[in-house]
Amino acid sequence: MKKNSIKYLSNSPFTMMGPIELRQPIPSRNIQRADPFLLLHHYGPYSISKESNPFDLGAHPHRGFEPITFLIQGEQKHRDSLGNVQTIKSGGVQWITSGKGIFHAEGPTPEFVEKGGELEGIQLWLNLPRSKKMMEPNYQQADVEQMETIVFNGGVLTIVAGEQKGKQGVIQTQTSVNAFWIDIEKEGEIEVEIPTNQDALLYLIKGDVLVNASENLKYGETAMVTFNNDGDGFTLKANQVSKLLVLSGEPIDEPVVMEGPFVMNTRRETTQAFMDYQQGVMGSLT
Repeated sequence: MKKNSIKYLSNSPFTMMGPIELRQPIPSRNIQRADPFLLLHHYGPYSISKESNPFDLGAHPHRGFEPITFLIQGEQKHRDSLGNVQTIKSGGVQWITSGKGIFHAEGPTPEFVEKGGELEGIQLWLNLPRSKKMMEPNYQQADVEQMETIVFNGGVLTIVAGEQKGKQGVIQTQTSVNAFWIDIEKEGEIEVEIPTNQDALLYLIKGDVLVNASENLKYGETAMVTFNNDGDGFTLKANQVSKLLVLSGEPIDEPVVMEGPFVMNTRRETTQAFMDYQQGVMGSLT
């Protein structure tokens, strides 16, 4: 394997999303964007109970990109203007293609709030190309039990979307994208294959790993590495029990205008998105 060289190494600074404190490695001072990935929020772990439920997001719209939730622990309910009402649990994913517009709400399930527990996840914004920004919206969900896995020396790679070592992810993607969970024990090692037409990044959720036998990612110090597109993968070796999210995608290389919950190519298009939302074009939730 010819290893992809490391482009950027970054931490995961805290930021505020309304009243919620969470980690935001993209965009950050070191990594503004990792085309086609526009934003990554690592939220929680939050202690959820009847007395405290900070992560209950009311109904809101999206257009022009794919907001994706990877749930690390807990239970989360999704409702949208297409009529979907779904619950994801630890290890699961909800993959929304907002296209021309979708209205949705998300938060811990009432049952999870009642019994209490830890809620933690990752919200990812994946760009759509100009040709697909106004496509029909779509919703996909997959539980971890539905996903293909690859068992390696000291761990498991779970394929959410894309392909790894001949196995396919259950999520159908609009662009050329890979998304994998990696759970690895101390001293575990793995080679991760990345297509030569895709740029890759690695986000550390917990633990301590050595990347390409040269760079150390340690939770609380460094959290994300992006790679140059000059190889066909990278290697990992764990110094502690670790959990990571691997993402790779073919760059879209188009103008990006992000305003509120909309991602388009021009400011005129985001202005139109706000107008369409206000006029109810993106649907509603009862």
